[in-house]
Amino acid sequence: MTPVISSNWYFDFISPFAYLQLAQFSKLPSSLKITHIPVVFSGLLKHWGQLGPAEIPSKRRFVYRFFKWKADQISLPFTMPSKHPYNPLPSLRLCVAAGAKINQVITIFNLIYEQGLQPDSIEGINAMAEALRIDNPEAVLSDEAVKITLHHNTEKAIAEGVFGVPTFTVKNELFWGGDATEMMLDYINFSETFKTSEMKRISNMPMGLTRR
Repeated sequence: MTPVISSNWYFDFISPFAYLQLAQFSKLPSSLKITHIPVVFSGLLKHWGQLGPAEIPSKRRFVYRFFKWKADQISLPFTMPSKHPYNPLPSLRLCVAAGAKINQVITIFNLIYEQGLQPDSIEGINAMAEALRIDNPEAVLSDEAVKITLHHNTEKAIAEGVFGVPTFTVKNELFWGGDATEMMLDYINFSETFKTSEMKRISNMPMGLTRR
């Protein structure tokens, strides 16, 4: 019997990278038990002192084009909202209030990046709430318990060392971005590969130069 492997998947709806990775979940082994944890990406950026991809103009152009190219490669419908970056808090809070189960996460991602919904508009908020069967979205968005849960999720991610989204954590190891999915599966199936002397050495290398 294959042992169950527990993992956390940290995501923010603002990231199309998470939408692209989520579309590949069906290829993951059934023994991987995933807990889906919505976080505030800007909170991670603030903690680690980073800029977001969209805050660097040339990077913004590249990643937007990459999203569309990658989606076409895997035959995934993809339509960017009319404005991006946007305020992800309404989508995150609605997701938390609904329970953040896989079907609810997929529903919101598909509304945003398959249908091109603008998730921080009144129309977008109402459409997400309707899809999640939330009758009073205004009450949810101002609910202190929902806000606290989202804050705790983000703090939990930071405590695990998460610096970007999407990120899988498995046995205290981080696997950041869709490109790391295969690396995560190798870690699960062939963990000895990550215990070689060279892997240990580069995992604990001292810093060379640092920017001031």
